[in-house]
Amino acid sequence: MNRTNSGVALVTGASSGIGHATAKVLQQSGFRVFGTSRRVVAEFSDGITMLACDVTDDASVATLVEDVLAKAGRIDLLVNNAGIGLLGAAEESSTTQAQALFDVNVFGVIRVTNAVLPVMRRQGKGRIVNLSSVLGLIPAPYSALYASTKHAIEGYSESLDHELRSLGIRVVLVEPAYTRTSFEENIVRPDQSLAVYDTARAGMNVTLQKAIETGDAPEIVAKTILEAATVPMPKRRYAAGKMARQVSFLRRFVPESVFDKSLRKQNNLPGS
Repeated sequence: MNRTNSGVALVTGASSGIGHATAKVLQQSGFRVFGTSRRVVAEFSDGITMLACDVTDDASVATLVEDVLAKAGRIDLLVNNAGIGLLGAAEESSTTQAQALFDVNVFGVIRVTNAVLPVMRRQGKGRIVNLSSVLGLIPAPYSALYASTKHAIEGYSESLDHELRSLGIRVVLVEPAYTRTSFEENIVRPDQSLAVYDTARAGMNVTLQKAIETGDAPEIVAKTILEAATVPMPKRRYAAGKMARQVSFLRRFVPESVFDKSLRKQNNLPGS
């Protein structure tokens, strides 16, 4: 592949934020890019072909892959970016709400991946980049369910990579920290709020807002995704941005008790 013809890329959740920035940088790097959103407003955006897809619906995902193949004939790169957040104490979400979160963040990734894999296997090569998070590495008070989805993506991706490597397909993880997107505005709230958590939940909401305001630009994450997508011999994980690299390092090398104390302090949680 060369700079003017890097192959065909499919990016889910590409209407805004990290997904849109990723689609743009891939397109500028020579990929023919197809992006998805649940409802497509315009067919083309910044040279990107936009297609409608609901990652929670098997038929919608199947139609998406058929459309891309009809237009481009192949899929060389899949970036699983579509996802939603949830802020609240774990106890405050019903099982139904938790299942809905996993249906997007985990099973959505599995649906799209399973639909694309037969194409990549026929080609004898392909790259899958799954968007995880530093919250797939560390505890996340008042985001326990969201963090659980990212921990699941970590285990799924690393295991899947070992299954597919002999077929010419690699699976890699990109782990951003806080990013300046509309993520906080679109975050889901618990469906059975409990008064005992009101103060702490409100505090965590303020902490999240401040972290996003000072977070990395989506373009920083997009450049990391480009590296993960194109380097000949990819690493298993790519931390995206300075904070993500720091958190990844600290999680692996700082004693658990010290990390625990620091995390509580950073999140303004009382007690030891």
